[in-house]
Amino acid sequence: MKVMFSAGEASGDTHAASVAKALRQICPDVTMFGMGGDLMAAQGVDIIYDIKNLGYIGIVEIVKALPEFFKLRRFLKEAMMREKPDVVVCVDYPGFNMKLAKVAHELGIPVVYYIAPTIWAWHKSRGKDIAKYVSKVASIFPFEAKAYEEFHVPVEFVGHPLVDIVQPSMSEAAAYEYFGTAEDACNVLLMPGSRKQEVIGLLDIMLDGASRFYATHKNARFFVPRAHTIDRELLEERICRFDLPVTITEGHTYDLMGICDVCLAASGTATLETALMNVPTVLLYRLSAVTYALAKLLVSIPDVGLPNIVAGHRVIPELIQGDVTAANVHTELCRIVDNPEVYSTMKEELRQVKEALGAPGAVLRVAQVIAEVAGGGR
Repeated sequence: MKVMFSAGEASGDTHAASVAKALRQICPDVTMFGMGGDLMAAQGVDIIYDIKNLGYIGIVEIVKALPEFFKLRRFLKEAMMREKPDVVVCVDYPGFNMKLAKVAHELGIPVVYYIAPTIWAWHKSRGKDIAKYVSKVASIFPFEAKAYEEFHVPVEFVGHPLVDIVQPSMSEAAAYEYFGTAEDACNVLLMPGSRKQEVIGLLDIMLDGASRFYATHKNARFFVPRAHTIDRELLEERICRFDLPVTITEGHTYDLMGICDVCLAASGTATLETALMNVPTVLLYRLSAVTYALAKLLVSIPDVGLPNIVAGHRVIPELIQGDVTAANVHTELCRIVDNPEVYSTMKEELRQVKEALGAPGAVLRVAQVIAEVAGGGR
């Protein structure tokens, strides 16, 4: 079996790597190649295009980069024609992967879409295109599967992969020692995103808010896990502007989450990871003015944070666009850390979010879907 992957950002690399590992378990002679990152490479995927070269967020930003996307699509089409994979697995990154799915379909190659476009939130018209070009959607939310069924898309609810992935690898005592902190410290996690543009837009504000918090919470220690798509120098040059006890960490991020009291996180997968690790979190989300204005017109749900969408109500605070300020970051940190009732309520509601995401085993179920589609075509 030959599998081609297309993952366009750090979270996609994480999910695709887990699936690649599961594929090797159920089909030891599988051959895998495609677009991805270091984690996929570590699981035996031959990376023909490294996602470090990508990382655009909004409509305005993507328009500027369109020529590069066209070149990349041609490059991957040529790879499909040359390698003739049994299946193409698209992971997230819908703006690009929807076009790639069409290319694969036109070449007669079946497509599995994993971490599929969020038609339940916006751009419902994509449901028709997915019905045309995608052989099977491996759905991670039950309400998502129902949305795809309305468009007569072949879909299977597999559960959420993070339930499998988000697991600490060491005891809390070992983690405190590993990260050089203590249980009686207020350990604060800063997760400014996995894309350069996000980090540039959010990290300074996070650090400024953290500085204000540190002024009245001298037992605080701050940690920035480096996403493998972000150069360490980019983080260092921003952190050095602030007089704060900040540690940039490499790896063991779930162990770090397990000992942190509170988190500031860019909107995205990170907020679901912190929910699964039961870390009270403040979500930050900021786009260019034009992109945000368009999103407001198109998005049909009240919250942007995945834990809030899963819960069906606001569990973690969201700082959106103009509300992304150092003053608001400081206020939310204090509100969570200094109020035991707020803190315990948030942790209980995050436990309920974890329960709603279903049982373990999602990643293996995705691998089985891929193997079935590769074996039978469409």
